[in-house]
Amino acid sequence: MSKFGTASAARLATCDRRLQDLFNEVIKFFDCTIIEGHRGEAAQHLAFVTGKSKLDWPNGNHNSKPSKAVDVAPYPVDFNDTRRIGYFAGFVMGVAFKMGIKIRWGGDWNRNTQTKDNTFNDLVHFEIDE
Repeated sequence: MSKFGTASAARLATCDRRLQDLFNEVIKFFDCTIIEGHRGEAAQHLAFVTGKSKLDWPNGNHNSKPSKAVDVAPYPVDFNDTRRIGYFAGFVMGVAFKMGIKIRWGGDWNRNTQTKDNTFNDLVHFEIDE
């Protein structure tokens, strides 16, 4: 069974309890790394101006305390392996459903289970769906 390293655990600790519970369950079955939880003003603005986020500070779900969003990738991380990232996202979505946690994935923003209609892919992004 995998477990989070010190950096991933610290990043996850900045997130909403539901995201913590979800990914602490996911890590038991699928090795992954927490890329980012809470994002401060400078980091959010940089993500916005570089096109990695559609929202500027303070409007992103990463900006709340605790963070309502988290970026997570299967480990070892290979951003070019989008099929594996999609497989991981499906696993995460299934675990969230089983736990009763409503989340939205950055590969299906409108939550219609279709990915070809997505116009902005953020495949490692998961957020609380409220």
